[in-house]
Amino acid sequence: MTKPPKKRGDGPDSPIPPNFADRSLSTSQGASRGAIALSTGLLSNVPYSKPGASNVFGIGSEHPFANYWTCEGGLPEVISVLPDKLQADILLGRYFECVDPVYPMLHRQTFYADYEHFWSLPPTEKNRVDAAFVALLFVMLALGTQFVTSTSPVERKQTAEFYASASNQALRMNSYLSTASIRSIQAMVLITYFLINDNHASDGWAFGGILMRQAYAMGLHRDPNIVTPNAPTFEKDQRRKVWQAVLLQDTFLTVLLSLPPSATHTDVTVDDLIEDSSSIANSNPTDTAYIRGSWTLANLVQETICSPRSLDLPICTTQRHKSKLIADFRAVYRSFPDIFRSWDAESLALMSQSNKRVVRQTLFLTSNYFHNLMLVHASESTDVPLNVRGTLESAHDAITAFFVLYSLFEVEAKVWWVFNHRAFLEALCIGTVLREAMKEPAGLEAVGKDPLFVRARADITRMIQIMQVMGEGEQGSETARTRVDVLREFLV
Repeated sequence: MTKPPKKRGDGPDSPIPPNFADRSLSTSQGASRGAIALSTGLLSNVPYSKPGASNVFGIGSEHPFANYWTCEGGLPEVISVLPDKLQADILLGRYFECVDPVYPMLHRQTFYADYEHFWSLPPTEKNRVDAAFVALLFVMLALGTQFVTSTSPVERKQTAEFYASASNQALRMNSYLSTASIRSIQAMVLITYFLINDNHASDGWAFGGILMRQAYAMGLHRDPNIVTPNAPTFEKDQRRKVWQAVLLQDTFLTVLLSLPPSATHTDVTVDDLIEDSSSIANSNPTDTAYIRGSWTLANLVQETICSPRSLDLPICTTQRHKSKLIADFRAVYRSFPDIFRSWDAESLALMSQSNKRVVRQTLFLTSNYFHNLMLVHASESTDVPLNVRGTLESAHDAITAFFVLYSLFEVEAKVWWVFNHRAFLEALCIGTVLREAMKEPAGLEAVGKDPLFVRARADITRMIQIMQVMGEGEQGSETARTRVDVLREFLV
């Protein structure tokens, strides 16, 4: 995907982005607050130098890892700030409850075996353990801290950032720029997610670039049967799962930021994922299906959506192309198990009483799928019109997943930046469709009476209500408050 877009002028009459969902970012009045098409760059364009931009997109303006460390302390200094084991157990429990279902790349039994062994060591031997394991442990503690409910938001943020800094320092002790291992890559994947959740999207993007280079350098993008033919089956499967985690993170972050995908060269296939008793799938029977579904979706999205949008090219060049792409997406959806497709808010609420893991997986997979289907329906070009009803239907299905997540797991919904931001972009797209519909003859009457449009306005209203709750009080989210201001403009 190297063909550049047609030459554009430099003045105010330059063509607007070809894809409708991107246009909703650049043409809304919210552009003055930083809600602008991202394909021109995450850092370089003028709106991102203004304070308002970080309010909407969570860019961050300071170095994400505070420096608590001395020159001579080394790994022992990092290990010395571990919480006691009881507290660590609690935070790891929170990690495996909230994060692991969504990003299941760790083999839990192996990790806990290493973890218990680590705590059994005398201090002198602890200081000589693999620094990558220490980095992995600290970032898991950091992510677990983001999801605890027993402390204030300020205390959670400070503690989580401290643990993340310790993880980064352990990686430095491991010379992570010149060496790599499965553990160091796992730690870097989780640090990237931590940075994004911590309102440092640009730092997460930059750190993810280092991660991608290290994953390539390790050969994780290659079929393990080719590059490590004599490795044990378990090790080959771990390599596949870690590459899958890297690929997913890269793909779905580039969707949100309209930047070029990086995990583009690989011969690892989803069908090679092993499903047996030694797999992480033994923790829940849907894990392997969830990984395969996410993986298949990511491969389709990377090629058909991420690459063209990164160059402001139309997603679909002809109506036939659009129909074929929608059919491809629907085929991926049909490949998901029924449990991920046949649900409503009531059934998930009931399931959340006994199997929260599957509920989280269902909502994340649903959100990812319908957000990207929305982008396809909203795609436009000279010969391809916007599919208004398809766009609103897909956007509704996508944003409903966020509403259900918020109703069942309110604390988690507030933490997951990617889920929040997807929902915000969906609300923006809905609002822009409504605004365009209002310009049509009898548009006001249609928007007021057509059930699809009425529901669309209700989706924006509900999103505003949630953002208002998240922005309440002195410790409320400034990002949420700014999103309220942007979305309200569509209901005027």
